[in-house]
Amino acid sequence: MATIDIPIGLLISVDGPYSAVSAGMLAGALLAIDEVNGSGLPVRLDPVVGNPQGQLARYVSISGSMLASGIRHVVGCYTSSSRKEVIPLFEKADALLWYPSHYEGFESSPNVVYTGPVANQHLLPLIDYLLQHVGRRAFCIGSNYIWAWENNRVMREAMAAAGGCVIAERYFAMDDTDFGQIIQAILNERPSFIFNTLIGISSYQFLRDLRAACAQEGIDQPAVLPIASCTLSEPELEAVGREAADGHIVSSVYFSSIKSPENARFAAAYKARRPGGPAVSADAEATYLAVKLLGLALAEAGTSEIGAVKQAVARQVLTAPQGQVQISPETMHATLTPRIGRSTSAGEFEIVVEASQPIPADPYLLQNSSRFGAVSERSKLRVVS
Repeated sequence: MATIDIPIGLLISVDGPYSAVSAGMLAGALLAIDEVNGSGLPVRLDPVVGNPQGQLARYVSISGSMLASGIRHVVGCYTSSSRKEVIPLFEKADALLWYPSHYEGFESSPNVVYTGPVANQHLLPLIDYLLQHVGRRAFCIGSNYIWAWENNRVMREAMAAAGGCVIAERYFAMDDTDFGQIIQAILNERPSFIFNTLIGISSYQFLRDLRAACAQEGIDQPAVLPIASCTLSEPELEAVGREAADGHIVSSVYFSSIKSPENARFAAAYKARRPGGPAVSADAEATYLAVKLLGLALAEAGTSEIGAVKQAVARQVLTAPQGQVQISPETMHATLTPRIGRSTSAGEFEIVVEASQPIPADPYLLQNSSRFGAVSERSKLRVVS
């Protein structure tokens, strides 16, 4: 069978406020492209790389240029704001965006394949863990856009249903780093935990500043004012710095510390590609998965026509670094394995609980919106350590 060459776009910001994460996403994509092209599949992926530098206008202009050139499949975007900016372009061009990042859900576009987790795969397991092991008073701090707004809305509903509360919500511009007043408010309120939806450099500065303020007051911050998140990853722990990297509670479907042959191979291949770079992250793995699934679907479909590719991708079952992954034909979202980890000063995560099996995505929380009960009833998490 003849090999067909298919150009694919990579729309990934390797510069800008969240470059610590997105540089790893690009590395994961390029690793997957090498594997697809060397696998013997009757398809060769030719990457066209665009760097929006974290600027929404550049996401639009670069994706528009890719689509105008005839590219039908683009892997990329990290933030929900960038994804929502470009979706109308993909719908108009009848092309597919392969979105490889966690997001807030409550969306389903016929022109997007989602390989990152949604709320029932990251936020709800985190809430269950916090209610059972940490407390019922949340203080929410986030970047001022849809990711934080929607996650905090679900947090409010979940805490109220469990007899708890969100005592405050505060939002900051995407690259804001002035947190003196909000940290004083947190110290005054003494919540059970802080739910952090800040992005990029804002998050790193907040973690450092809160740790320093607590140290000045003689407070053991991870024990007394723990920070919980669905976004913090291994490269970001390095960006935060060793002095404030440990003790954070994070919900994710992938950590580099997963013990499996598939992850060991993936992590070694990733490290070989980035020998001086930070550890692989959930977003790098999700981008790797997006490209691998795209390559398998293109090979089976024998065409880049998106209808045929969407049908083909729903038939793929991938043994991934995180576990078994497949795409739902109904929602075009991935079935993924929830986990809760606690960060260490070595820049890794100790996995404390994980799901016993992959969990289908429920992007609109149709099965979960009124069920904020025990973990065992919903995501079947089991204690690891």
